[in-house]
Amino acid sequence: MDKLGDMELFVKVIKNGGLAAAGRVVGLSPARMTARINGLEQRYGTRLLNRTTRQVNLTEEGRIFFDACQRVLSEVEQAEAQLQVGKATLSGPLRITAPSDIGQLHIVPIIDQFVADFPNVQPYVYLSDGIMNLSDQNFDLAIRYGALPDSNLISKNLYQSHRVLCASPDYLARKGTPRTPQCLIHHDCLALVREVEPLVTWHFHKDSQHMSMVIKPARSTNDGAQVRRWAVEGAGIALKSYCDVADDIEHNRLQVILADYNQDFQKNNFMAKADLHVVYPSRSYLPERVKAFIERLSAHFNQLKKIEAKSLAVSPNANN
Repeated sequence: MDKLGDMELFVKVIKNGGLAAAGRVVGLSPARMTARINGLEQRYGTRLLNRTTRQVNLTEEGRIFFDACQRVLSEVEQAEAQLQVGKATLSGPLRITAPSDIGQLHIVPIIDQFVADFPNVQPYVYLSDGIMNLSDQNFDLAIRYGALPDSNLISKNLYQSHRVLCASPDYLARKGTPRTPQCLIHHDCLALVREVEPLVTWHFHKDSQHMSMVIKPARSTNDGAQVRRWAVEGAGIALKSYCDVADDIEHNRLQVILADYNQDFQKNNFMAKADLHVVYPSRSYLPERVKAFIERLSAHFNQLKKIEAKSLAVSPNANN
């Protein structure tokens, strides 16, 4: 009885979306795959999969078994790695999802260096400003802004950031610098669209006062990186997380405006916070390559915090 082999086979069925697809990966016929899964269900006396001719879905018992299988297989992988030579043995797939702008500016360069150090790691990077389901889409980790909506995930704060209103020096020379939030009605504002909802309610806090502005976007897109590019090109004013635009501010491609206000936007009646997190399914059975990459992320954003503190200490207030 090869329990570990059956666990590996069961995980492959789920990750490949069906018995036939998993069978092609491991070199078994559909009939043989069906027999193996039937045997697994008979051993435990419970149905693990609901099967149709087109797809398989986990039962509740199957979900519990799938999670346990991943934990056991991960622990075996780690034990095998510890028998070899240090972290140079890091290998295997690393599936990551991140917002477009932070992904291009920070996450992809971190991945490039990580793979240079550990060439046996094979990364897959999915950049999207939408919220991806880690379990259903088999991601090892996600980079996300704001609070964590799913309590089944583990979250680690990478960067306690804030949002800034910014525009290029060329735009401000042409259009003038807004002195108050109300002045934005006379300016070209750039809006991010998330899950088909334009983020057009911008909030401003100063001392004990709070005000909201509903902007009329001059341009809008579902790609945060494109919002930043438009701002750099002089197309208008953008509300961005500081870590998205830190390098542009440092090199004067963008200037912070209304810096004496705390800024944010609202989505579905909830404030969309700017803190950056890495989230992942479980702390207890993370593969070593995932742990090592999370450590690399933390080191990178700790360095960015130091750059931000230095930049904000010397940056002039654009409203003066």
